[in-house]
Amino acid sequence: MAGARHGAGSLAASHAASMPRAMVWLFAMACGVSVANVYYAQPLLDAFAAEFGFTQAAVGVVITATQAGSALALILLVPLGDLLDRRRLTLTQLSLLLVALVGVGLASSPALLLLGMLIVGMLGTAMTQGLIAYAAVLAAPEQRGRVVGTAQAGVVVGLLLARTMAGLVADVAGWRMVYFVSAALAALMLALLQGRLPQRGLLVERLSYPQLLGSMAVLLWRDRVLQLRGVIAMLMFAVFSIFWSALVLPLRAPPYALSHAAIGAFGLIGVVGTLGAARAGKLADKGRGQWTSGAALILLLLSWLPLAMLPYSLWALAAGIVALDLAAQAIHVTNQSMIFRANTGSHSRLVACYMIFYAVGSGAGAVLSTSAFALWGWMGVCALGAGVSLLALLFWAWSLRHMPR
Repeated sequence: MAGARHGAGSLAASHAASMPRAMVWLFAMACGVSVANVYYAQPLLDAFAAEFGFTQAAVGVVITATQAGSALALILLVPLGDLLDRRRLTLTQLSLLLVALVGVGLASSPALLLLGMLIVGMLGTAMTQGLIAYAAVLAAPEQRGRVVGTAQAGVVVGLLLARTMAGLVADVAGWRMVYFVSAALAALMLALLQGRLPQRGLLVERLSYPQLLGSMAVLLWRDRVLQLRGVIAMLMFAVFSIFWSALVLPLRAPPYALSHAAIGAFGLIGVVGTLGAARAGKLADKGRGQWTSGAALILLLLSWLPLAMLPYSLWALAAGIVALDLAAQAIHVTNQSMIFRANTGSHSRLVACYMIFYAVGSGAGAVLSTSAFALWGWMGVCALGAGVSLLALLFWAWSLRHMPR
């Protein structure tokens, strides 16, 4: 096994040396198109409630269904990158995602909508995280943080543009057209990737599927870095989901009564987070990941001060979004750089295990957020977000003494 891992490391390094910049950006673009599908629903919650009869408190279940699909993908699909040919796996998943998006656009009942969201969450997540692991395998160790940071920048842009595109398209042609447009984007990306992804699968170990899944439990049990950074990720993504899941509710109501397009445009403000993603990867390559983590977690907590001003100032809201997204993406890239630091053949399983923490945090954040808004309004949402942010900061401070040196 050691020999196999050594061979994989050499192969990855050789690919990284000849990996053109255009290929790195293609990975980033594909990540953005894939991850957007997990977030299209956030600015559309009121449209789902109106058409399918969800209450204001219960409509967050649409987001939760997508996150449940994400969790299933992390357990069942993403690890396959360490077992199967990555190129063939990626193209197959993208083809299935295209079909699932059309299915969501045609949903005629709440059950079919939630089932479609579950499948889109599975395949969108499998694509996104599989591509990030693919990029990490191809990168040399000294470049891994920067390559992962670039791929993550694509994720950030896709995530943020998803809200803007969803709001704009929904205002013009209804929420169903959002998913038909996304299916067309998936078809375009399929054509681009078909002839450009590396042919070699970078296989590392010969395992059965049950053994592959079992090895994830071993990673979760033994890898201290994965455990600690995973908990930080879970809390950070809960904060992220708390904000974005509830934002549409006060902005659609008086006195603002904004359109879906206007609400989605707030996502564009967070594109500054891509700068944090790229810079955080470089700092992690230089061994300054903990410094970045502390600064980002403090910023995450402070961001709730301007966010709480939403009832009085949209400018304050915009400033808070910049701070929130910058902090979240810096933490996310730093986490991934740390867990990928060991040059092994288990990158797909590592990212799957790590993103399980993400799915738990995002799903819980969505449900708690809409419930908090129904009970206590926007200030309740902000109190919840600030409390979880503080918990993340305290946990990071405690984790410093337990991280392997």
